Amino acid sequence: MAIIVTRPHPDNETTALALRARGFDVHLAPLLKFEPVAFQDAGETKYGAVIATSANAIRAIVPQLAELKFLKLPLFAVGEHTASIAREAGFVDVIVAGGDAAALRETILKSARDKIVKKKSTLLYLAGADLSRDLAGELGADGFDVVTQTTYRMAPVSHLPREVCDGFAAHGIDPTRAAMFDDLHKNLLVPHATGMATVQVVASEGYADERVAEWELSHEGGPHVHHITSNLAGFLRNLP
Repeated sequence: MAIIVTRPHPDNETTALALRARGFDVHLAPLLKFEPVAFQDAGETKYGAVIATSANAIRAIVPQLAELKFLKLPLFAVGEHTASIAREAGFVDVIVAGGDAAALRETILKSARDKIVKKKSTLLYLAGADLSRDLAGELGADGFDVVTQTTYRMAPVSHLPREVCDGFAAHGIDPTRAAMFDDLHKNLLVPHATGMATVQVVASEGYADERVAEWELSHEGGPHVHHITSNLAGFLRNLP
């Protein structure tokens, strides 16, 4: 059986490796492209700690870490996956929260109460271009000074890889008689352009998982999204 993995690089490699180990024929067709954004800082701000809500936010600045001199600062990671990437990048003092932004906020507040980080110090928040929650604003309301630095964006690709398109043709697959289900509206741009029906499966209210970045929980939709549902099983049952 052939499986198309649409996750962005580099996490798609992990998924592909696991699937190949089970005997599947795996083809990589990432629908989003990871684009680092150059870190812009005059170097005059003295930060007391770093905040990261995604592994990609850290990956994006790895080439600059030596000159930025952040590795000696405490780093608050949203969960263990982000924490492991931070440790690989060279951070030593990594404080791990419970897996979502709410838990991360509470972890930072507790660290201030425990004098691990000074409340008057400036916190550096490494973030993606798309955020669904204003963590910096919430911490600001708690009395912290937070500087948000966008370190990466996830940009949609313009087309499927040639090998995937060739595979469709070789197996007689007509995209106009197919449907693409995804939780990210960005991931549905290319399938829509190929003629597929598109369904955005959004998370239920309050859903949180450390492996899912905040921007991935968007219910934004768009003209390229034919249907939006938070109940996939119910949606499938109601199909004509």
